[in-house]
Amino acid sequence: MASRALKNPYKDYDGTPACAQGLFDDKGRVRSLQPAPLTSDFIGRLRAKVTELLSQMENGLRSADPRDCSGYTGWAGIALLYLHLDSVFGESSFLQRALDHVSRSLQCLTRRTVTFLCGDSGPLAVAAVVYHRLGRSQEAEECLGRLLQMHESVVKGKGNLPDELLYGRVGYLYSLIFINQQFGHEKVPSQYIQQICEAVLASGENLSRKRQTQEQTPLLYEWYQEYYVGAAHGLAGIYYFLMQPGFGVGEERRLRLVKPSVDYVQRLKFPSGNYPPCIGDSRDLLVHWCHGSPGVIHMLLQAHKVYGGDGYLGDALQCGEVIWTWGLLQKGYGLCHGAAGNAYAFLALYKATGDLKHLYRACKFAEWCMDYGKHGCRTPDTPFSLFEGMAGTVYFLADLTQPLRSKFPAYEI
Repeated sequence: MASRALKNPYKDYDGTPACAQGLFDDKGRVRSLQPAPLTSDFIGRLRAKVTELLSQMENGLRSADPRDCSGYTGWAGIALLYLHLDSVFGESSFLQRALDHVSRSLQCLTRRTVTFLCGDSGPLAVAAVVYHRLGRSQEAEECLGRLLQMHESVVKGKGNLPDELLYGRVGYLYSLIFINQQFGHEKVPSQYIQQICEAVLASGENLSRKRQTQEQTPLLYEWYQEYYVGAAHGLAGIYYFLMQPGFGVGEERRLRLVKPSVDYVQRLKFPSGNYPPCIGDSRDLLVHWCHGSPGVIHMLLQAHKVYGGDGYLGDALQCGEVIWTWGLLQKGYGLCHGAAGNAYAFLALYKATGDLKHLYRACKFAEWCMDYGKHGCRTPDTPFSLFEGMAGTVYFLADLTQPLRSKFPAYEI
């Protein structure tokens, strides 16, 4: 881990007002889930940096790939950022920018990949929401209809469709959830979501039987012949969705199938508190949202909500210690494998516990991100994109202004 991280220069939170000076107001002395105790000065710094980085991002996007429709590195991701900024700040210009970018995305759909982040369902879902907010209901319904046309092929797993988040069933599932969250009601009928969860459960049971791992984990999933553990391609990301209430999994199967599978991932923990990228990989190297503690933590916190006990919260807190020590990455400031994505783990812990230590740590990672480009980090392949680049950092800084409402984009429910 040390070879991939930069030294954390910040003093940790000690509970005193002096420690959090400039970050927390007087309410910050109370450990409770109240309206976020951030000072107006710090929120102003966040907003100013959002404005500054948006200008740099828009200039940089002039040379971006015009054919990349995706949420991960392409135009749909930029549209999602502006849609989020509209929700946080309520400025009409952001919604217009979202429309501009998602319109570009709709012109270059893959016509083969179905997920929110790497395929066509993301652009269609984002476009449906943008049109909905603009009052253009006919266009919103058209995008929604095209999104739902994919449903049958996803349930049936056509083309050897995997189950993971970036390229598989769960990635399409998120698109439907996104629609319902953004529309504020059950725009997508619950049976659509339930049928996908049924297919994911059946796939996991089948592979577990095939590999004879039922006693270890009743559900097993692979991607490119590897048993990935993390949020992007692996078990933790899939189990996080299967534990969500209202998705039709039901209490019996959450206890019989999902819980022992979550417990299996829990047992893969390294002595450090971090998690391997794949089952059987003994290298304790990666502290990324995509591979490692910053993604697994969301599974653990959801397990704590659903099942209680069994040390899920304790292991999540240990993940937080790993991220605080090793989470400022040489790879940069992005969401998938950077400081902004890692900081969402602190926000998740803050929402789960009310302990201001975690909000303080998120603020310190934000201060690191506000010194964007000054740490000698690697320049990503798509330096202005949502999941690799600057757009994701902007998304996080905006989210931090309302930490109790924050959610890791395209993942956290």
